Parts: sequence; C-alpha cells; structure tokens
Amino acid sequence: MGARKQVDAPPAEFAEALTQLREARFRPEVFVEEMPAPQRIAPHAAAVSADVTVDGDDVATGRLVVLYDPAGNDAWQSTFRCVAYVRAAVEPEMVTDALLGGVGWTWLMEALADRGAEYLAPSGTVTRVVSESFGGMADDDATAEIEIRASWSPVPGPDGMVDVSHHAEAWGEVLCTAAGLPPVPPGVVAMPTRRGQRGR
Repeated sequence: MGARKQVDAPPAEFAEALTQLREARFRPEVFVEEMPAPQRIAPHAAAVSADVTVDGDDVATGRLVVLYDPAGNDAWQSTFRCVAYVRAAVEPEMVTDALLGGVGWTWLMEALADRGAEYLAPSGTVTRVVSESFGGMADDDATAEIEIRASWSPVPGPDGMVDVSHHAEAWGEVLCTAAGLPPVPPGVVAMPTRRGQRGR
C-alpha cells in the first residue's frame, strides 16, 4: 500500500500550489469551495468555485482552475496555467458601452498587478449578454451580465516556486469588482475564505 500511495502522490510543486490555493484570502462577501477539476487538460489540476453574496443575493459567480504539467507546455510558456471565469450582473445600459469589454479585461490585469502576481501569456475574452422577456414574461425586466474568461501562466518567484495564492486572490478581487463592490480600503486585510459556512 505504501508504494501505491507514493505512485499516486502529486509532485511536490503541485502539492504546494494546492496548499496555497486553499490558504488564499478573500473578502467576506466571497464564498469559495473546492470543485472537481478537469482531468484531460493537464496531468494535474485543482479547481475552486465562488459566489459573491450581498444582502442575501448572489451578485457574481466564477471558478478558477490551476493546471500543472511538470513537462511544461509551449503554449503556456510555463509548467502552470490559471484558467478563470467570472460572471456578474450589470445594469442593462452598461452593455451598450463599447468600452465595457476593455474595462473588464483591465479589472483582471490590475488585480494581478495589485497582488504582485506576475504572469506570462495572458489570453481571454469579455462577453456582454442582454436578456429580454416576451409573451407571458413580458413584464419581467431586462437583465444583463458580463462574462470574463481568461487564462495566464504564473511566473515563479526568486525561489523558483509559484505562489498560487496571489493569483487566486486576484481572481477573487475581479469577482468583487464585477459585482460592483467598492475597493477594500488601504490597510484592511481580507479574512480567510468562508469555506463550509454556507447555509449556517
């Protein structure tokens, strides 16, 4: 049994990244929990999902996947890759703003910079969606959402290790920004994520 466990044990670099992902700190409005990770994209993967809740309402949702390939990946330019998704409701008139896509992408770039999360090969899309109701639902108000899909490769620090927590926290901040929450005042420290507390 001992040999079997040794074979199945993840590489130390990925195991450390998984620990960092679990230790990432988020704002109290963000509920984060682990979810099954895709198995065919990379030899090793971990994933979390999140909802941003304000006054009992979910105003944004998203997921973050951390991929690891010890052999490296030319497209990633790294052994690690972060894949993120963010969706949030916005005012319907906002989706007609041609600048909204660029603004959404800037949210991610600025969040990574604010956390000191260096990266390579960023890629992604920003989508604006408007839903209008007709017929028996004609009285329902129009709704609008912004969706951000992005991926980037974390850059190792001076010790040669990738600190995934900074990248996860940046994703969490994009969720809050997309949800319209005000920035955290300088000097205020985010608390550990509320894992397992939903429904209490």
